[in-house]
Amino acid sequence: MAEIWAKSAAEGGPRAAAGAAKASVDLHLDLGTRVRRDLEAALREAVRTGRLGPGTRLPSSRALAADLGLARNTVAEVYSQLVAEGWLTARTGSGTSVAERRAADPAPGLLARSEVAVPRYDLRPGVPDLSAFPAGAWLATARKVLASAPRQLLGYPDPRGLPQLRAVLAGYLARARGVAADPGRIVICAGFAHGLAVTCAALHAAGAATLAVEAYGHQAHRDLAQAQGLRLRPLPVDGSGAVIGDAAGADAALLTPAHQFPLGVTLHPQRRREAARWGGVVIEDDYDGEFRYDRQPVGALQALAPDHVVYAGTASKSLAPTLRLGWLVVPPKLLDAVAAQLTAGPSGLDQLILAEFIDSGGYDRQIRRTRLAYRRRRDRLAAALRGQGRDITGIAAGLHAVLDVPRAEGERQLIARAARHGLALQGLESFRVPGTSADRAGLVIGYGHPPEHAYTTALARLCAVLDS
Repeated sequence: MAEIWAKSAAEGGPRAAAGAAKASVDLHLDLGTRVRRDLEAALREAVRTGRLGPGTRLPSSRALAADLGLARNTVAEVYSQLVAEGWLTARTGSGTSVAERRAADPAPGLLARSEVAVPRYDLRPGVPDLSAFPAGAWLATARKVLASAPRQLLGYPDPRGLPQLRAVLAGYLARARGVAADPGRIVICAGFAHGLAVTCAALHAAGAATLAVEAYGHQAHRDLAQAQGLRLRPLPVDGSGAVIGDAAGADAALLTPAHQFPLGVTLHPQRRREAARWGGVVIEDDYDGEFRYDRQPVGALQALAPDHVVYAGTASKSLAPTLRLGWLVVPPKLLDAVAAQLTAGPSGLDQLILAEFIDSGGYDRQIRRTRLAYRRRRDRLAAALRGQGRDITGIAAGLHAVLDVPRAEGERQLIARAARHGLALQGLESFRVPGTSADRAGLVIGYGHPPEHAYTTALARLCAVLDS
């Protein structure tokens, strides 16, 4: 069966060109030897499945016939037949268009599943308030960048990232997080997951076999490491953070030292020193290092051992996850191996915009504004639960808190009860490394995601679920 591209040319002079921008469409049609029947079936199927939406103006019979190499009468007959059946409409002077049709109602079962799958209120961790994205400032920065950037910068960027962004990040990370960052050692990646996959692949290529991971963390991150060929070794986490001594024999370790995810503890100074002296490579996930509320943020572990700590940060919490902008500060001994694993990274244009946004002070203003907003949300969450005689932990930083519950069964029951009330919650069980001991049960309550207008109701529903 021949595959034919049919394009409405709108090349019939000024009158045809006037509606070209709106009316011109490309059609991909499968036609066999019985062209009239096949063309009729292909157009009917395209309308029925939504490939051609209601109101789409089709090429004239003359233009479509020319594109397909058919007689004009054949196309005209097909159009007439589909008009008669109600698939198309034809008006003098307006050409032939796809007829308006009433959309089919979704099946009751599908509707019910959709309503259950998309909760109205979401207190799961990991996502910031998307309504806090500084759209106006970002758009103004984009206009400035587009007006002044040399056009060659809009081509394929250096896989390691644009030099402009790496230079600006070196200054920002040294100032705000205490990172020892030379621009030549910074690599731009498409978010933390991309950076982790690249780093693990580089480690494996260099001969690493085992990655120590905190016993509580993202399952997706553990899956990424295993997909690159690394075995996992769980590290217990207590009130002082990850037990670094249990990493002996591993080749690398993935840690969240500033604010352990999800338990919320800060790695004890003694254990920070242990990690700095440890012989393996440490991947430091600094996922929310800027958001500390009750005292100055804890500096990056990387500053203590820049020769064997890979520092990873992103703009996902401070701006928005969809930008897919992250960065790695890589030790010299790993830099070539990491660079060899890089493929497509973030948009070069987005990198330029972020560089200008940081350089102009817009990024710092965004951090300060959102830090204040999230601190107020944390305080409201703590006050609401304190009113029920409950305390939360891990609240000195970040965008989530932990509410302990007596047992894993109670954790699952609360999550199910919340779902019936349109509230999404997540428990510690979903973050624990499979096969490790269930030493703790609780809810991991993310207070960053709901927009401000929905936060009050989300807290009320949470309290109702806990109270019942």
